[in-house]
Order: sequence, then structure tokens, then C-alpha cells
Amino acid sequence: MAVSLGDGDSDDFDEVHDINVTPFIDVILVLLIIFMVAAPLSTVDLPIDLPTSTANPQKKPDKPTYVTIKSDLSVAIGENMVKRVDLVSQLDALPDTSKERRIFLRADRAVPYGELMSVLELLRAGGYLKVALVALEGVPDAAAASGSAAP
Repeated sequence: MAVSLGDGDSDDFDEVHDINVTPFIDVILVLLIIFMVAAPLSTVDLPIDLPTSTANPQKKPDKPTYVTIKSDLSVAIGENMVKRVDLVSQLDALPDTSKERRIFLRADRAVPYGELMSVLELLRAGGYLKVALVALEGVPDAAAASGSAAP
């Protein structure tokens, strides 16, 4: 409650009928701080790289290195068949092949997912971290229809 000092002649103080907004401002500032702290905690922030639906084809290198997994689970580099245990050593022996060069991995549709992952693990363990999966370009509806027709 605010008071005003009069002319000094009387001992009675008159009340001032104004609203004191200082407690209101204090409450608003406390709420603002609470919301500023709580808002970032309520959001989900996962460090992921979201794919886009309209990907532009990348330029293929002049002499790409293809690693192929055939339907009988045999592995080939280019057109030369290799044993899985010799895959990394054969890649290291190729001319113009460094660990930073992209390896294009092709797999038959009948190859189980576990076999594909084991070849990817061999490449990763050998230091080949830039691996691209190769697929045929086609209409998405046709690929879905052919995949659903199989038992």
C-alpha cells in the first residue's frame, strides 16, 4: 500500500489507490525463467541425418570398385571371385584403391540380410568405411508389387 506525504500539517496519511505492480512483475519473471529452462528439456533432439525422398543420382567414378555377393553367397571383386577371408587383402592389392575410396556393394535379392551385414562388417574391419549399396533404378510401385508377389 502506498502513501503520500501531505502538507505536513496533519498526522494522518492519505491512502493512494494505485496498483502496486512490483509483485506481479516478480511472478512473471519467475515464470519466464521456469519456461525458459523447461522448454529445451521437453523437446527431442536426436543427432540423426534424415533422408530425403527426392535424391539426385550421384556421379559414378571413372573406375568404380564393385564388391558383389551372388545368390550362392560367393563374393566377387569386379568379375574376379574371392574368398571372404581374402576380401580385404584383395581390395588392398588393387591399384588405385585406397581406404578413402568408395566401395560399391551389390547383393542379389536372395542374399539374406545377415550375409550382407557380415560382408559389410568385413569391409569395416578392413578400414573401408565408405561403402555404397547398389540397387536398380525403377518405379517404386513396380518394386513393391514384385516384392509382395513373392511368398
